[in-house]
Amino acid sequence: MELAVKNQTGQVVETVSVDDEWLEGVEENPHLLYLAVRAFLDNQRLGTAKTKTRGEVRGGGRKPWPQKGTGRARHGSIRSPIWRHGGVVFGPRPRSYYHVLSKKERRKALFLALREKIRSSSLILVEKIAFSLPKTKEGVRFLEALQTRGKVLIILQSADASVSRVFSNIPDVTVKPVHEITAYFILNADWVIMEKEAFLSLLEVWGYGG
Repeated sequence: MELAVKNQTGQVVETVSVDDEWLEGVEENPHLLYLAVRAFLDNQRLGTAKTKTRGEVRGGGRKPWPQKGTGRARHGSIRSPIWRHGGVVFGPRPRSYYHVLSKKERRKALFLALREKIRSSSLILVEKIAFSLPKTKEGVRFLEALQTRGKVLIILQSADASVSRVFSNIPDVTVKPVHEITAYFILNADWVIMEKEAFLSLLEVWGYGG
């Protein structure tokens, strides 16, 4: 398979060859993609949600009324769970939502996600992404030249503050260096724009040098 490499004006300047047998050699694994996305989202959770039990809420130190003689139901504390402003039964407690995938699973999930973008022609390789001025209009012109729409993920070979600044005010555009990319970012994007060097570095990680 030949993947076109474009410049920033949208013109094809070269191609990158990817072996079809290598690209199709890994079987589909939707469950692994689900686990990768779930692990990423769960690992963003702080796990700090907490409610107070009847022993933690303030007040209720004395019996609200005598046990007998009032005609009302007996109560021992106004902080009982059945009272307004009382304690909460079985509420959330601080906990960790952290999930761990092995390095092999993370790499395979990333490969499957990127392969899906290649199959759907939603991956655009760009020779180099750089701007003379960090202006938002430069980013808009760049996206229009590549004819992208919806959510766009831009993957750089290395972090570049000037490129990130260009797209910072454009909605639904995310800029990430290649070493921070996970399957979630790729699956969450409608279009993936990747620098050629970033793509080749992933091929090396996957053991393909073509």
